[in-house]
Amino acid sequence: MKARHARTLKSIFHRPVLGTIRWADIEALLLALGAEREEREGSRVAFIWKEQVYVFHRPHPKPVTDKGAVASVKRILQANGVTP
Repeated sequence: MKARHARTLKSIFHRPVLGTIRWADIEALLLALGAEREEREGSRVAFIWKEQVYVFHRPHPKPVTDKGAVASVKRILQANGVTP
C-alpha cells in the first residue's frame, strides 16, 4: 500500500470521525485494495469488492466526504479486515 493510501486509511479510522477527507482519496484507497468501480446514475458510484456491492453518492460541489459516508467506509473496511 502506498503511503498516500495509508494516510487516507488512518484518516478514515480517526476518532472523532473526520469530515475533511477528499472523496478522490477514498476512491483511490478502495481501488488499491482491489475494489472495482462502477458508475451509476447521477453522482452515484458503486464499488464491487469481495463479492459485495457498496453504493455511495459522490459529494458535490465540494470534494470532501461527509462524516456519515466516512463512517460507512470505515465499517466496510473493518468488515473486510482492513485496519490501519
